[in-house]
Amino acid sequence: MAEQQTAENQGAHCDHDHEHGEGCGIPSFHTRDLIVRDDITTKAKELADLIFTSEEVQHYRRAEQQINGNERVQQLITKIKKKQKEVVAFETTFKNADMVKKIEGEMETLQDELDGIPIVSEFQQSQTDINYLLQLVISIVRDTVSEKISVEDASEPAPEECSD
Repeated sequence: MAEQQTAENQGAHCDHDHEHGEGCGIPSFHTRDLIVRDDITTKAKELADLIFTSEEVQHYRRAEQQINGNERVQQLITKIKKKQKEVVAFETTFKNADMVKKIEGEMETLQDELDGIPIVSEFQQSQTDINYLLQLVISIVRDTVSEKISVEDASEPAPEECSD
């Protein structure tokens, strides 16, 4: 579809946001129509596999298994979820601010207890580590592409007029 749009836009009216005349030859794409090249998709999947096998992800998976198997942690999570539903009910249905405040206090106590369990803080840290790793990868890709675009743009004279 993207290829078709490119062909349709060659020599046709430009319907993207910047100003230039008819027949500029610069294609316009809607994000939903972009087709990612197979080699890019393949490399992205390879990168995802590498990230999945990273120590950060393996640490996260071990911590997640321990949390899922820890009865006290699961009980606290269940109680907190129940209290969250109670808060919503007392806020919306019963319009009782005093009960909301009381239940929020109970939730805070439960959350403090949950946060005090070492495996929980380890799990939360592993989530932070994975997010950092993913953001780092995204930044590297973005910066590398930006550098290459800037270098290519700098070596080619900018066209003064797009229309022929």
